[in-house]
Order: sequence, then structure tokens, then C-alpha cells
Amino acid sequence: MEKGFTMGQAMAEAQRCLLCHEPPCSVGCPASTDPGRFIRQMRMLNLKGAARTIKRNNPLGGVCAVLCPDCDLCGGKCTVMGLDRPVEIGKIQRFLVEHAWEIGFAPQDAVRSNRVKVAVVGAGPSGLTAAAELARAGFCVTVFERMAKPGGMLRYAIPAHRLSEQFLDREVEEIRALGVTFECGRAVTGPDALQALLADGYRAVYLATGAWKAQRMRLPGSDLPDVVDALGFLKEAREQPSKLRKRVKGRNVAVVGGGDTAMDAAMTASLMSAADVSVVYRRSFLEMPGSQVEKMAALRKGIHFLMLTQPMEYLSAGGKLSGMRLVRDRLGAADATGRRKPEPIPGSEHTVPVDFVVEAVGFLCESASGQFKGIEVLEGNRVKADGLTGETGAARVFAGGDAVRGPSLVSHAVCDGKKAAAAIRKMLQGEVTP
Repeated sequence: MEKGFTMGQAMAEAQRCLLCHEPPCSVGCPASTDPGRFIRQMRMLNLKGAARTIKRNNPLGGVCAVLCPDCDLCGGKCTVMGLDRPVEIGKIQRFLVEHAWEIGFAPQDAVRSNRVKVAVVGAGPSGLTAAAELARAGFCVTVFERMAKPGGMLRYAIPAHRLSEQFLDREVEEIRALGVTFECGRAVTGPDALQALLADGYRAVYLATGAWKAQRMRLPGSDLPDVVDALGFLKEAREQPSKLRKRVKGRNVAVVGGGDTAMDAAMTASLMSAADVSVVYRRSFLEMPGSQVEKMAALRKGIHFLMLTQPMEYLSAGGKLSGMRLVRDRLGAADATGRRKPEPIPGSEHTVPVDFVVEAVGFLCESASGQFKGIEVLEGNRVKADGLTGETGAARVFAGGDAVRGPSLVSHAVCDGKKAAAAIRKMLQGEVTP
């Protein structure tokens, strides 16, 4: 993980801010972290106040600063763009979070408990945010997480070169210090599992189980041992890096897909000493859903991009992957998403040699239909929930994050956690012991 700004760099960057009266950057942050306010506080040398603004608005302010594509969000609204490049808001935000850690300043204070219990299922960014918000409101929050440690995709799918485990641990510990209890290694499963939590004294449940099912292309040859999904690949890079390095080192790796997960997989393969890494995507470079920052980082790393190209078959020799049969695409009429649909060009089929393939073509939610009674499921196994409150069809059960949206940005998950926590707090106000 790259080092963040020094004090001097952060101050110099903050000086570029125009201190807008109604800062558009604050409107551009899905998590409502309010960069216009914390940059103004930093300019006034109120570093503690700036850190407090970040953390009170966004319990995962450090993670968002590192991972969110600020050029497409808050930075994309920056007024300075009319004169120069936008202010690097994410890097200022990260500096303020890390500065608070360095001086031992706790921007968030634990409050006296009201003894009303709330359960959160899933310790990803949305679950962590909801837990922090509810704990600050005085509720006794328990987070149930099936994995060994909290963090969800942040811990098990984001590569270490983008987000270190130590950085994530610092943010999780701040949430724990608010009085949140974590029960890791405890999966909440079964049709009556949510009702059982309510029967056990929890007055509300927030469902934040994420999207953990990797989509596969199901092409001929997909069952070859060296054709893997991105989630398994990135998880192994986190948990068993030496083992994965042995599989990847010196080999020609192809990553199929165009999102940030594809960029993460490609960069990871490169850092694992692959001989060559190629990204295969069926549309153009500008239409790739991955952030510009991550795409440019991949280009600087020497990763190849095969645009308007898609695989048709994985080839083998002696039971091992030997290559891919590809076809060139042209863009036709727009599809349901509004983007032009790629259409194979007849006669453009060709073969390229590859030793290892990572499919990074998306994630699905694991179906909650039948798993949890009263929970309605939409396309892609997404939980049906109210967009403003997170309420589901089950009484006292709320949901948000990737479990509702499908795969999305950390800041969107934070936004959902905050909305649901506010709705739960409002619902339980009359049940709080004075």
C-alpha cells in the first residue's frame, strides 16, 4: 500500500481549494463525508476538528479515502477543475485520518448504552457503518460475521497493494471502541435465523451480507484448473500469497473483464511476477466500468489491454490450459443498460497463448430466498429493500449494501448503512429505556 500525504503535501493541496460557499464536492460524496467542511477546517489549522468531521460523517472515512474513485465522485464536482486539476480530496482525507491515529486522537466517543440490542449480519462496509452509527446512538450492537475477521470484501478481496490489513484493522478497532461486539466465525443461516435473533432479544436486524458469488462465463474449457474466478484469486492472494505466486510466476495471465475487480486481479498477477498480463474486454477502453485511476495504474505497470475482444473457448493441451480462442467485437445498438452491445465480427476468430485465466465478470448476491423467511429477492439475488430506509418485507429486518444494490462502491455501502441506522433508530426511539 502506497504511503499517503505528508503534512506539508496535505497542507499544500488543501491550499488549492477555493473554499466554495456551497461546496459541490460535498454534494458529490455518496457517504456525505463533507469534504468542503473538513478541508476548510484544515485550512484553519483545525486538524482535530477536520478528522472529527470525517469520522462522524463516515466511520470508514479512511477506507473510502483510499478506495473510492474521488475523481468520479467528490473530485469530479470540484470547482477548481475550471482552472486546473481537481483538488485531491481523497489524499487529504486519508492524511487527516492517519494524522489522528499518529497523535492518538479519537474522533468518535463511546456513549452511554440504552441497553436496547440490535443485530447486524455481515461485517462488510455497510454492516460496519450501521454498527458504528447505532453504537453512537447508544444501542448495544452485535455484528455476526461468518468469516474469521471483520471487513468483508475489504479484507478478503481488495489486494494488499491497495488496502493493507493494518489500515483496515485501525478503522475496525475504532468501531469496536464505540462498544460494538463482533462475533466472527458465526454464520447466520436458516429460514428462521433472523426471527431467532429477534426472539433472542434483538429489537432489529440489519442484513448486510454482501455479494460473494462470483459470476462465471461457462465457456468450453471453463473447468480447467488454471481458469479461476476473481474472488477466489484475490482471496488466495490475501490468505496464501506464496502459494498463488508459485501458480502465477513466469506465466502468461489473461484477466477477462473491465471493472475495478479486473484491474485488481491484473495488478495482483503482475505483482506476483507473471511474465505477461493481459486484460480482455468486449467494449472500448473508455467504456470499461473500472475507474480511470486503476486503469491508468495498470497501463503504467505494463499490463496489455485487448479491447473489443471476448473469449469463446479455453484451449488445453495435455489437460492443461494452453490458450484462448478470441473473437473481435463491434458495437451495435444500445442494450438495456444504455451502452452499445458488443457483437462478434464473423471471421475474426483468433487464438492467443495463455497459461492462466482469471474471470472477473461480476458478482452476485447469494440468494436469500428461502434462506431467510420473509425476505423477497430480486434479479441477481438482490434483497428487496426500501431505498430510503432499508426496510424489507420482514418485520424489524432492514438490509443494505451490496446485498441490496449488487456490487458497488464502498461509499454507497456506507450510505446504505447510515440510512438504515437512522431508520432503525427512529423505529426504536419509543423502546429506549430512559
